[in-house]
Amino acid sequence: MTDPADVAQPLVAVAPRDVVRATGSDAEAFLQGQISQDVEAIEAGASAWSLVLAPQGKVGAWFRITASDGDTFLLDVDAGFGPALAARLERFRLRVDVAFESLAGWRMLSVRGDGVSDVDLDAVEAEVRAEVDWPQFRGIDLLGPKVSPPAGLPVASSAEFEAARIRAGWPAMGRELSERTIPAEVAGLVESSVSFTKGCYVGQELVARIDSRGGNVPRPVRLLEIRGNAEVLPGNEITIDGTTVGEVTSAARDPDSGATVALGPVHRRVEPPAHAEVAGMTATVLSPPAESA
Repeated sequence: MTDPADVAQPLVAVAPRDVVRATGSDAEAFLQGQISQDVEAIEAGASAWSLVLAPQGKVGAWFRITASDGDTFLLDVDAGFGPALAARLERFRLRVDVAFESLAGWRMLSVRGDGVSDVDLDAVEAEVRAEVDWPQFRGIDLLGPKVSPPAGLPVASSAEFEAARIRAGWPAMGRELSERTIPAEVAGLVESSVSFTKGCYVGQELVARIDSRGGNVPRPVRLLEIRGNAEVLPGNEITIDGTTVGEVTSAARDPDSGATVALGPVHRRVEPPAHAEVAGMTATVLSPPAESA
């Protein structure tokens, strides 16, 4: 018999999640012309990651789209960014049968890492169940207004889950992703969220142009390991030989290594691995897992 102590324990977290429901006879066609994912290829019950972009090609929002049927889609995004997503889509809605409704009170149960397949999630009341492929931390998300973790399943602290997200190089809205972000600056984002075979959509030109040039961008987001006891905060400068080469967008103490792990855009002239300094501490600039794969 297997000792329970020897069974790998996945990382589990519960957090609010903004959800926007798109409905109407023109919902599929409208979204197809607005977002980067091929909406027509998403089967009922399936999910895919997508971007909605500004006309200039910068990130408006990064979200998951789940197809209920041809007339109804659920768009879930980091908490606090649902209104901006709905407003961006509304701005381009003109004489089409599609409406956007923000769904209040939804939460997301996230399960990541080794042991995910051993967790019984069948009893969780979820409207959306979607596999998630974090680099090094594969798992599943369950969303709904009544979502809660199964009894007896340990829930990680927000700091532990944040450290895992950063270590995986998984971007967050308002941090790695903002109105200044070029999608290709975040490793794996274009590959997971953009269809190059669908028709035109808003902001497509910049994405296509950078892809045709080999994905070369001014400030790719890098992973950093920082050694020291001082607190690292978003906005801290990343310097090399006294010259600022980037800034931290997310940071958390890694409970496994004791180091602080961080993400942030770094000037493209810096080739990982590279020695740097953050908040007076020694740091190493690394490629995120999606880039190294």
